[in-house]
Amino acid sequence: MASDSGHTARTSRRTALRWSGLGLVMVGGILGVAAREGLTLAVPNVDDVPVVIPVVNLLSAFVLGYLYEGLARAAPGAALTGRLKLLIGTGFCGGLSTYSSLATDTAVLLDHDRAGIAVLYALGTVIVGALATLAGIALGARLHPHEPDEDELRHIEGHAQAAASPGGRS
Repeated sequence: MASDSGHTARTSRRTALRWSGLGLVMVGGILGVAAREGLTLAVPNVDDVPVVIPVVNLLSAFVLGYLYEGLARAAPGAALTGRLKLLIGTGFCGGLSTYSSLATDTAVLLDHDRAGIAVLYALGTVIVGALATLAGIALGARLHPHEPDEDELRHIEGHAQAAASPGGRS
């Protein structure tokens, strides 16, 4: 009869990993929310338009793009990569960014008959946010060039040989 000790060890390890992951997200989230609140208190609105909210959303989009591309290319190890994604990506950037405040601020601008500014505020943040993510990805790719490992090279070479041979598939 098989023992349950292996199952128990795996279960407790998964539980410990979940708790450590939750802790990383919580710490990162607390730091992100604190940074956003500090900026909100330090930077005044411009003509009754909150400028901090779009700025933190754009900063978060950029950091997420950089973080995920940089980590994918640098490959510091699966465990460290996962922890950094939880701490910085999910926790810090999740706490720093706030699309609910963006929506509320947009609604307030619309309520105050400032439709043009409201549309520019909302769409501008989303569109420039997408561009910020792309800029983060580009910077991550540039600062962390990817060197293919032996398995990738064999895979690439295998495709090149198949494509070059008569009747080969591409």
